[in-house]
Amino acid sequence: MAIDKIQSESINLADNFAFTGTVTGAGGTTAPYVAVYRNTDQNVSDATWTKIQFNVEIVDSAGAFDSSTNYRFTPQTAGYYYVQLNLGIGNTADNSIDSIYARIYKNGSDITGTNARRDWDANAEGLNYNDVINTSTIVQMNGSSDYIEGWGYIDVTSGTPRFESQMASMQIFKMTE
Repeated sequence: MAIDKIQSESINLADNFAFTGTVTGAGGTTAPYVAVYRNTDQNVSDATWTKIQFNVEIVDSAGAFDSSTNYRFTPQTAGYYYVQLNLGIGNTADNSIDSIYARIYKNGSDITGTNARRDWDANAEGLNYNDVINTSTIVQMNGSSDYIEGWGYIDVTSGTPRFESQMASMQIFKMTE
């Protein structure tokens, strides 16, 4: 079916079309996008908010993630972004984790997060070693100075808390319009 034969009233999307020119305005892009994680455990202080130091980039389409100094995503393209944070936690003493929190920060301020507390459990025996909690949000970024970071908090009754390697990760991508 030739394009010049399409009537203005409708188009049958079940038909096949052979385009010989350039098609514009079709679809969109989810770039920039990034997927990062920790490749070693990150020991943290008890009951202290700590930035997660994502030090490995699986993919970084625009070089927008700093995985060596600030551990943050700073896109240079304005728009709405989907952000997913996964926080794997551990402790040197089993069943001694009272609470854990995972938060997504924009420009140094908390915008969303989740938590788990041992008193939610009827047995109140403590959270398990190697638990993972997740949070996600959609956030508008200005494309010049806005940035996203992942933060965590672990409160323990004994032992040394840590963000677990391979289990702490973050994925971010621009949503198409």
